[in-house]
Amino acid sequence: MFGAEKGSTDKLDGHKLHIGIVQARFNESITNALAEACKAELAAMGVAEKHIHHVLVPGALEVPVALQALAEKDEFDALIALGCIIRGETYHFELVANESGAGVTRLSLDYQIPIANAILTTENLEQAVARQTEKGRDAARVAVEMAHLLDELS
Repeated sequence: MFGAEKGSTDKLDGHKLHIGIVQARFNESITNALAEACKAELAAMGVAEKHIHHVLVPGALEVPVALQALAEKDEFDALIALGCIIRGETYHFELVANESGAGVTRLSLDYQIPIANAILTTENLEQAVARQTEKGRDAARVAVEMAHLLDELS
């Protein structure tokens, strides 16, 4: 019901926001598509290209430490985590999915900064491809909306 609130369109106005994006390179074709969709949606909401700081890390397990470095700069209204973890034949999938997700959540709480988590966890490449564009857009919308919400609450 949040979107039905009076003035809810203001929640997706990014004109004054500074956004940090951390993108994992592993499964790069998917993460590049996530980043492209995310940045296009941020631009559509008015976030200036010069106010988007985009960094690359090797994989999903490295995303939290880069998010932490950005959070410590205290220059961003919201952060976005982009990655793609595709199930393999070993337990490694669960480890990477659980630890990267927990790290993102912990940083958001510790630094009181919204972090939109668009680290995809899929069974196969086809599922990742099916989700890459919409999840990139979703991450941008979540980041902008949550930046406004936390600003209102503080």
